[in-house]
Amino acid sequence: MWQLVFLTLSCDLAVATAHSGSRKGMDIAAGKKQYQVQHGACSYTFLLPETDHCRSPSSAYVPNAVQRDAPLDYDDSVQRLQVLENIMENNTQWLMKLENYIQDNMKKEMVEMQQNAVQNQTAVMIEIGTNLLSRTAEQTRKLTDVEAQVLNQTTRLELQLLEHSLSTNKLEKQILDQTSEISKLQDKNSFLEKKVLDMEDKHIVQLRSIKEEKDQLQVLVSRQNSIIEELEKQLVTATVNNSVLQKQQHDLMETVNNLLTLMSTSNRKSSLHIIGETSKIHRKNTKNLSFSKKAYCDMETAGGGWTVIQRREDGSVDFQRTWKEYKVGFGNPSGEHWLGNEFVSQVTGQKRYVLKIHLRDWEGNEAYSLYDHFHLSSEELNYRIHLKGLTGTAGKISSISQPGNDFSTKDADNDKCICKCSQMLTGGWWFDACGPSNLNGMYYPQRQNTNKFNGIKWYYWKGSGYSLKATTMMIRPADF
Repeated sequence: MWQLVFLTLSCDLAVATAHSGSRKGMDIAAGKKQYQVQHGACSYTFLLPETDHCRSPSSAYVPNAVQRDAPLDYDDSVQRLQVLENIMENNTQWLMKLENYIQDNMKKEMVEMQQNAVQNQTAVMIEIGTNLLSRTAEQTRKLTDVEAQVLNQTTRLELQLLEHSLSTNKLEKQILDQTSEISKLQDKNSFLEKKVLDMEDKHIVQLRSIKEEKDQLQVLVSRQNSIIEELEKQLVTATVNNSVLQKQQHDLMETVNNLLTLMSTSNRKSSLHIIGETSKIHRKNTKNLSFSKKAYCDMETAGGGWTVIQRREDGSVDFQRTWKEYKVGFGNPSGEHWLGNEFVSQVTGQKRYVLKIHLRDWEGNEAYSLYDHFHLSSEELNYRIHLKGLTGTAGKISSISQPGNDFSTKDADNDKCICKCSQMLTGGWWFDACGPSNLNGMYYPQRQNTNKFNGIKWYYWKGSGYSLKATTMMIRPADF
């Protein structure tokens, strides 16, 4: 700021100096004397006052009275020097006054210039301050907005952290629950592993015993094979040596067949005479039974003489029965019934019987299977079935598995399957391993009889999933 004031003062002095210089030239031209005073960086030029009516230096005459009265050879240089000193003294006083005046005026101007400079500088500073305040306010507003955004973002982050914390707590709880479950499962697994180890030990012992039995059986089989080979050799020898006996045996068989034909014709006439010519219920007696049994006799099918041991026709009787019920029989002989395993076993054990199984489907088709030789073993052998000589239209292969199988019911599992066929397929039957037939299965009505593996089944006629409409099992003596 002071540099600005000094610069302004120097400019003003330069102007004044220029003005003074131009005036000095004019005064010099007019023949006036000048006097210059140097004050610091400034210089002042003054015009000295001129004396009027002074005599020429070459004249020895002095105009004043003293000088006029003095002699001509008088030296006035001292007087003149004094005059000059007085004049210089006056001029010096006048210059000092002028200098004071100038200084006073310059002080005012300097004060005014300082005040103006201060005002200008203050205005500039105020303007700069205003701009700074505006910028500061703008920056403050921006910072406030940023702070608000940061606060909002911080709030959202805190909410997310809270949610994550809740989720983490839930997961930790689930992990703890799962860990508890896993520990329980590990305990159960340990218990099961112990049981499995015990079972493996038992199984190893059983395998050892079975292996020993197998070895024993192999020894027996090898012995039996050697015996069979010896018997075969003896049989071949006997066959070669007995060709004459075979011819005689053939002749004897023809004679016996002729006799049997004559006897069957005689017995048939006698039976028809005793039973009658119509199918009805009769009371049957056997030599070994102490009681009589009602049975239905069919005198119309293939010459008659058939005793019905099983009939299915309308599903009115439940065939899911116990061993004892299948033993003594159930149902009504005139409708659906089972004659009884004990009675059939004793009857077929006395002489040779044939078995005929008559089948009917829901489309009106009929078929049959005829076995030339049929009998049941005793209860001690689980009423095992024995069949030979299959003919008929219900399949070229027997749907009752061969060789003979034991009889099974829901409370007596005698089949060859690890499962219980009677419970799974229902009814009592000669199951092999839940084999191709079961005429005592569940009765299904029409349009519900397909894809039923526990129905009335005869595989080699209708397949495994077709449930038949009606079945009849009947026996008669082979010599009828």
